[in-house]
Amino acid sequence: MAIVSHDGYVASVKQYITWFKTAGITTVAAQPFTNFHMAGNPSAGTLAVGNTANGIVPGDTVAGYPTINAFSATGYIGGIDFNWGVTGRLHLYDCLFSAGAYAFNAATTLATQPSFSARVPGADYKGLEIWLEAVTAFTGSQSIRIQYLDQDGNAGDTGVIATGVAPTLGRMFKMPMGAGDTGVQRIDVVTSSVSTAGTFNVHVMRPLWQGRVMVANYGETHDYLKTKLKQIYATSALRVVTQPDSTSQGQPNIYIELCDG
Repeated sequence: MAIVSHDGYVASVKQYITWFKTAGITTVAAQPFTNFHMAGNPSAGTLAVGNTANGIVPGDTVAGYPTINAFSATGYIGGIDFNWGVTGRLHLYDCLFSAGAYAFNAATTLATQPSFSARVPGADYKGLEIWLEAVTAFTGSQSIRIQYLDQDGNAGDTGVIATGVAPTLGRMFKMPMGAGDTGVQRIDVVTSSVSTAGTFNVHVMRPLWQGRVMVANYGETHDYLKTKLKQIYATSALRVVTQPDSTSQGQPNIYIELCDG
């Protein structure tokens, strides 16, 4: 039964996920970065996805993603405690689809892509985002084009987007959608050019939460009014994207309360 009241939240069965990393990487101020490959809890994952032809739908059993216990009913994000040794913004996503690692000069048409519809509440693809992730450092500025199916199943195209920089290890870029598009159902073609070295992944991710640390070593608690009880799944691949104000990623700590109701 859905959680529709405060009493429902209080009565719901809870489980808790601790997310932290024991080391960070060098970053670019105010730009998003991954630390999926860094040691901590969950343990380090492998950046290179390992499938460029079709892509995969990652789940909580893949190394690098925290384990989520099964829900008897519907899962929700009930609350998040977070702190960080640097200032910046923390973003929590469910990584629905991953493909890569593509070469700097990729020109790949995907086929037989697995569906991630089971992790899209109400089959509403609006709000899903396309992200790039640098698996190795690039030489030269990357230009990238992603062709996809939009939220309504129509052909979509980002056009050729220049990153304007040579992406460093772990750098992430959120791709803009084509005119009028607000989401994505499938990645169809990945094309990269201009740069002369480097590899990258392509992800489709569902945003779940974000919070800002205003003062270094400061912490805050977001209750269900701030997390908005975003629906979660036992197979969700929870991924944190960091966006520090400085060139240090630091060591963020996030404590996630999941509710079963």
